[in-house]
Amino acid sequence: MKLLRLAAICLLFLSACNTPSPPAITTTHTKIPPPPVDPALLQLAHEYDQFIQSSMRNTHAVGAAVAIVKDSTVILLKGYGLRDARQHDSVNINTVFRIGSLSKGFTGVLTGILVQKGLFHWDDKVIKYVPSFNLRDHNQALRVEIRHLLSHTTGLPYHAYTNLIEEGLDIASIRDQYFPKSPVCGKEGAFYAYQNAAFCITGQIMQSLTGQSYADLLRKNILDPAGMSGTSSSYEAIENTPNRALPHVWTGSYWQGNPISPCYYNAVEAGGINSNITDMAQWLKILLGNRPDIVTEQTLDQVFAPVVKTGNERRIQSGWIRREEASYAMGWRVLEHEGDTVIYHGGYVDGFRGEIAFNRRDNIGICMLFNGETSLSKECVQVFFEKWKQHKQLPVPSK
Repeated sequence: MKLLRLAAICLLFLSACNTPSPPAITTTHTKIPPPPVDPALLQLAHEYDQFIQSSMRNTHAVGAAVAIVKDSTVILLKGYGLRDARQHDSVNINTVFRIGSLSKGFTGVLTGILVQKGLFHWDDKVIKYVPSFNLRDHNQALRVEIRHLLSHTTGLPYHAYTNLIEEGLDIASIRDQYFPKSPVCGKEGAFYAYQNAAFCITGQIMQSLTGQSYADLLRKNILDPAGMSGTSSSYEAIENTPNRALPHVWTGSYWQGNPISPCYYNAVEAGGINSNITDMAQWLKILLGNRPDIVTEQTLDQVFAPVVKTGNERRIQSGWIRREEASYAMGWRVLEHEGDTVIYHGGYVDGFRGEIAFNRRDNIGICMLFNGETSLSKECVQVFFEKWKQHKQLPVPSK
């Protein structure tokens, strides 16, 4: 009996082993291909790439990087030249540069995001959040609004106390010890004079209200959601980045590379951000309204709305834009030219140069970063938009 029972058990085991297993559940991950790029846009990108290469050869430029974005598609992303003329290290799309006053555009948009969240308003008085804010004209100080800081219309004279930023003094000390002594040159909201120190008080307002630093708010609200992991806002961050460009100055016969200076990292809101061209392409997508999860179109409308004419600042695209065609918004310049509106800013710090510009109607923009100033850095925006205008005038091929 025991043998029969054992045989039955063995038969059952063998039967189970021969029973077909259910089919394995497999998961396939299908990558959705990006939308095809218009061949004419690729031709535009190719022509501009050729222009950059030619200009860099002719001017013996050190290093540069470019991003061109149309709608939500990057049509050109490339590095050129050298990170360090002495080492012959090539610039690539992840090489980090200082972007100088392109930082102001981040501050304008970040402020807009916090307004969008209902934390404060553009017309809130500065003194509400920074009680020690004062000017020689105390009544004017009481009237100065957040929008006046961002549009350089506090009434302070041109570049008030920028020299003290360059000497390493912190913004709070400049605000409390020097602003009350400075002459007031015009009415708030009406008198334009470019600033760095006054502009940075926006970050102090943010910290007073949220308890978070400007750098933390920038990362939380813009950099992390956009995947801009190569962008930072400190001297230590760029010094600890192996793939970084060094600033250069033309001596008349060769490029002199210099160590990166800590200057302006005490004024991050105005000029202390570091970035690479890959991240700046993502930034262009945000500015063109393609990331409503980060900032809404309505908020961008507010940020880019002209506040004041910039008057005698002829140096701003002076070979292209007439004085009466230029205004300042919230951390951004607004250039009106031949029926087009270009939102623009340039930046220069410590031998680095940056240029960014975009046309919201056409949903196209460009950013270039340089580690040495040349004629290319001065004309790259104008040449791009002239090429874009020619592109728009080409006949559409029949199907």
